[in-house]
Amino acid sequence: MRIFVASLATETNTFAPLFVDRSAFESAFYCSPGTHPETPTLCSAPVVAARRRAASEGYILIEGTATWAEPAGLVSREAYESLRDEILAQLAAALPVDIVLFGLHGAMVARGYDDCEGDLLARARALAGPGCIIGAELDMHCHLSAQMVEATDVIVAFKEFPHTDFLERAEDLLDLCLRAARAEVRPVSAVFDCRGIASFMTSREPGRGFVDRIKAMEGKGGILSISVAHGFQAADVADVGTKVLVIADGDGDKAAALAGELGLEILRWGSDGAMPRHYKPDEGIEAALALAQHGRPVVLADRWDNPGGGVAGDSSVMVEALLRRPEVKAAIGALWDPIAVSFCRAAGVGAEIPLRFAGKAAPSSGRPIDATVLVTGTTGALLVPFEQSQVSLGPAAAIRIGNLDIVLASTRAQTFSPPVFTDLGIDLTAKQVVVVKSSNHFYAAFAPIAASVLYLDSGGPYPPDARMIPYTKIRRPFSPLDSNPWL
Repeated sequence: MRIFVASLATETNTFAPLFVDRSAFESAFYCSPGTHPETPTLCSAPVVAARRRAASEGYILIEGTATWAEPAGLVSREAYESLRDEILAQLAAALPVDIVLFGLHGAMVARGYDDCEGDLLARARALAGPGCIIGAELDMHCHLSAQMVEATDVIVAFKEFPHTDFLERAEDLLDLCLRAARAEVRPVSAVFDCRGIASFMTSREPGRGFVDRIKAMEGKGGILSISVAHGFQAADVADVGTKVLVIADGDGDKAAALAGELGLEILRWGSDGAMPRHYKPDEGIEAALALAQHGRPVVLADRWDNPGGGVAGDSSVMVEALLRRPEVKAAIGALWDPIAVSFCRAAGVGAEIPLRFAGKAAPSSGRPIDATVLVTGTTGALLVPFEQSQVSLGPAAAIRIGNLDIVLASTRAQTFSPPVFTDLGIDLTAKQVVVVKSSNHFYAAFAPIAASVLYLDSGGPYPPDARMIPYTKIRRPFSPLDSNPWL
């Protein structure tokens, strides 16, 4: 048996003024065939899963390119087409193959391509032929298009938010594709379109119990796999929205019935029942101070200025809010500002310098901060763990204004784990409030050190309310813009 595996991924906020060319992939994560590290990244886990089982399963593995760009705005046509064609040429050279595996995101949009993953998968199907098993792993914040489903035999999306299970789901994908190639199962897919955005977190109820229950359903009664595509609302594409995908063994009616049942259950929660309260900046600080404990700060997630949502991560709104409360012992990071980082590194640790930082990428980033700051830490390469992988924030610096410590980074990336602060000498146990630039991926690493975790609506550049997003391509009706047709 011969298996080909490759990865091409990013998440596109079509409203973000941050554009992606090929160099964005090559600088963030680019592995030519056979050079992928032994540990997985968020969207390349199928490479690692397939490599680890090649010897025991007795198949020949052919690795293609694996690449990822940090979430941002539109991908250039040249970047997408060149990377797509590079991978397809590798697949063509590997033929014949029995299985093709892809690590994708599912919300990649390029100029001229609203559904990059669907385009790639359809072209792979045309090359590999109808008898080949094609499987793809997707981030749960994807646009699950009909073209993606039609071109594949198996799609498996992450189940956990925060994304702690990307390797586990890649192993599920590989296992199902192997069983299908050996004619042990006959995967049949059905999709229920929720006709709106119905996202939830698995770090809290009702999402936690729901995901535990669907995992228990898999492998029983002919149900092979269940995935919930939460959708990525910051994209003006026709397929935006939440969808439930069920794969059954040869029984499309069973798959469709369960997909509909689960989709309606999610919709009945309503947005208030599935997501936590989001505090405005000043009330979030007050709520945190009431909950903070000695040695255990409260973590505030600045969700709408999260680089993982395709925005800059340089909003000054929470910095200003904390500076209005100089008595509060706080830390915030990581803010994207490579120019400020270069100034701090040149000045050196211990230097007190005038610095303009943050609030630079767009009007929605707020105003730049002008202050005299103390440089307390610098590094040429801030590497932080995210599950099994290491994420680079590039050269970085820590600065201090009174009781406020701020981390500035040269590379846009989420604040996945405490080393964003601690590797630059910031003692989080001495803080009352820690603000992280992340949506929810920080949770697994920060929750153990936190007295509590709260979420912010700081008015950041990511559009938090779908009713305010200037969509032009979505299919109506679409909630919350319209009444949901299923309820």
